[in-house]
Amino acid sequence: MKQVCGLLSTYTADVSGVCSALYEMGGMTIMHDASGCNSTYNTHDEPRWYHTPSMVYISALSEMEAVLGDEERLVQQAVETARQLRPRFVALAGTPIPMMMGTDFPGLARMIEKRSGIPAFGFSTNGMRSYLSGAGMALAAVARRFCDPSVKPDPIRPGMPVKVNLLGVTPLDFSVNGSVEAIRSLLEENGFQVQSCWAMGSTWEELMSAGKAHVNLVLSQCGEALAGELFQKYGTPWVTGVPLGEKFSSVLLEALKASARGEKVPSAFMPDLPEKSVTSEEKPFVLVGEPVFCASLREWFRREAGVPSVKILTPLEGGTGILQPGDLSPAEEDDFLEQFPQAACIVADPLYRRALRGKEIPFVDLPHEGYSGRMYRAQIPVLAGEAFSRWMEDRLKTVLL
Repeated sequence: MKQVCGLLSTYTADVSGVCSALYEMGGMTIMHDASGCNSTYNTHDEPRWYHTPSMVYISALSEMEAVLGDEERLVQQAVETARQLRPRFVALAGTPIPMMMGTDFPGLARMIEKRSGIPAFGFSTNGMRSYLSGAGMALAAVARRFCDPSVKPDPIRPGMPVKVNLLGVTPLDFSVNGSVEAIRSLLEENGFQVQSCWAMGSTWEELMSAGKAHVNLVLSQCGEALAGELFQKYGTPWVTGVPLGEKFSSVLLEALKASARGEKVPSAFMPDLPEKSVTSEEKPFVLVGEPVFCASLREWFRREAGVPSVKILTPLEGGTGILQPGDLSPAEEDDFLEQFPQAACIVADPLYRRALRGKEIPFVDLPHEGYSGRMYRAQIPVLAGEAFSRWMEDRLKTVLL
């Protein structure tokens, strides 16, 4: 029972991650689950639902079909709907009930593709993992299936912009508050051209031209598998991190330029600080959330605020090569209850305040759409450049007084 949450919430599930990653690609995504369960995704996980149409459906799995393992109706309806709507592709994503049924999603996808003549994917999601897993496998699968391996980047010439792909971009991490546009502007102001953004705000044609980029910027763990796929297909190098503040943004930009030139670039994240620089009595700042963002936020605290002791607690998977000794991954509810009282300050989604259990500890509310959904959407800051620095500095002045 150690992994059960009694106080805290859970992150968006892998099935919603698939839907979010594929939302703007012109495909038809089907959640295989009982009728009504798609409302969680539509109302809490997908801020684009009310202004950008997309073909996201649910199979309305019945109790009898679950008991008997009858999947023919799912295949028939998927084929009929695909023939009418002519989507670019069909994607099936699973939930807990199909997991217990032992549903063969890749097999069902092959049946749908054979009958309809439309490319189909089957993702063996189960609702038990986070959105990082689902979005990551969906983005990588699209690149593997559709991106033309013959596409090559033009040589980098003096005065010409360096072309970059943004990988792992969904509203679950960056909402729809201007953060993605701010990251694009920051890059363009510093001599880059955004070739494609996987997968918010780019057309299908732009996504399919990803091979023309000189370098990739992985903005969340959702983009790690995609970065590996594009490296295998095109040899495109990648740099990981979110450009928060002036100093860390400068480090990322230089790393991107060096990688584009073919130079071997060390991680943009500072190595763990020597023990002598952080006393054992010094309480750490504790950051909670998605691994890539938290690692980038740690760099902001170290470089911009001069805070040497920063610890990351993340319940999410991933973070290999990003997290450092002392970080906890995957962190469970008991870890938060134990670590929060020892923190000098906590930066996390407001729902994590429950783990304080009445203790007075400085707490910066930094909402995460993949955790609290639409509840605090209006409070999410722009996650890029100096705008983020100003926001964070104002919050720290308030909570640390």
